[in-house]
Amino acid sequence: MKTSGSFGRHMDRVRGRATRWRSRLRAGRAALYLVLVVLALAYVFPFLINVATSFKTESEATSDPLGLVPRTFSTAAYVKLFGASDFPLWMRNSLIVTLVVTAGRVLFDSMAGYALARIPFKGRGIVYALLVAIMSVPGVVLLIPKFLVINQLSMYDSWSGLIVPLLCDAAGVFIMKGFFESIPASVEEQARVDGAGTWRIFFSIVLPMSVPSLVTITILSFQGSWNELSHFIVASRSSGLVTLTKGVAQLSAGSLGQGNQYPLKLGAALIMTVPVAVLFFVFQRRIMDTTSGAVKE
Repeated sequence: MKTSGSFGRHMDRVRGRATRWRSRLRAGRAALYLVLVVLALAYVFPFLINVATSFKTESEATSDPLGLVPRTFSTAAYVKLFGASDFPLWMRNSLIVTLVVTAGRVLFDSMAGYALARIPFKGRGIVYALLVAIMSVPGVVLLIPKFLVINQLSMYDSWSGLIVPLLCDAAGVFIMKGFFESIPASVEEQARVDGAGTWRIFFSIVLPMSVPSLVTITILSFQGSWNELSHFIVASRSSGLVTLTKGVAQLSAGSLGQGNQYPLKLGAALIMTVPVAVLFFVFQRRIMDTTSGAVKE
């Protein structure tokens, strides 16, 4: 009986310690969730201010810039954007450039990535090293050389100057190369045995297996070209070729009048975010999974 009583007290102490550990674990988890909620609110709060301010009047945006509920709901900023500015033209230009650049990057990045991953040629290692080196160079460093090249090729201030230099990017090639290397070579070898050539293998077999990486490249390309600014500054000067980012930058500089114009500027910024946000939320479940498309040897 004495031994049984000691065992019972021991078990009570074990259960007590387990209970305390569970309580501490729950408290730590609750504290972690609280920190994450605070960080999420801090991240989302500026966007909520952007949305709310775009529907305020000029005076209210000045007197209460952080208010999340407009006292006087107004669409004057959007009316002015679409009726008294070149905003529709900027949107059209950005849409044209973005769609062409996105299609070009998906095609050329995948072709270059496949060549580096699968096609043996002399100097392939050097090309890949240069690719990685380009990724490490800040884009602003290349602005002046880019302008000189565009100007020398008589592409300055033209659609070709806006689009052609953006049709391929090093990061996209890097992503596609890594994905193609994850596909077993036996798949392509079997196709070659059946008489398929390189182009047939690429377009009919490898590319359909690369949907996750292609979706990733599409999202990154669309976002990058839609939000591009520095390239458009050095590639054009005509008002008819102004893109959305360049036009909104001019709005921020006060091109449509005096005053802070907070509703106007934030309304333009809000409209700019919509296409990228929609694209991301539609395809977020398809963003690259490096195991997708691969088959076991």
